[in-house]
Amino acid sequence: MSDADATPVVDPNDVRLESLAPRPGSRRKRKRIGRGPGSGHGKTSGRGQKGQGSRSGKGPIETFQGGQTPIHMQKGKLRGPNHKKSMPFGPFRTHTIPVNVGSLTAFDAGSVVDVEALEARGLVKGNRNRRWPVKILAQGDLDRALAVRAHQFSAGARAKIEAAGGTVEVIPARASAAAAEE
Repeated sequence: MSDADATPVVDPNDVRLESLAPRPGSRRKRKRIGRGPGSGHGKTSGRGQKGQGSRSGKGPIETFQGGQTPIHMQKGKLRGPNHKKSMPFGPFRTHTIPVNVGSLTAFDAGSVVDVEALEARGLVKGNRNRRWPVKILAQGDLDRALAVRAHQFSAGARAKIEAAGGTVEVIPARASAAAAEE
């Protein structure tokens, strides 16, 4: 028997305006703070003794980390005025899109893998307007011969592609951007 079948049958004559009430336990009385020691929330009203939490007002900003140096101040800054290119970033700002050799197994043996084919398979995303160079990295294994055309290759990736019987062709970055504009 399910819970829906276990609902009690109510006589319509018992359901009257003066007998309606919320279910037991569904309503709570509000906590009345600062109403003497007998209430359990008197004197300091649940705020403790002293300190920032006991004072009125908004308190610290939500990014406050308790006095430790904030993360955005710990990171190194690039030289120059305070704009996007000089904001905290790693030591080298490289604009390449990495693709691992292991993800090239999505292509059939003997096929030509270029930037357009990688975009069509979803391995390179959001690069149509940016036209950042694509770099093939050596993570993963390759078990089929592919003709891979990309802007950059790591030494390990080049070795894995050629060991599988494939070919590697480096595309100049400027030439591919000019070809895409035409």
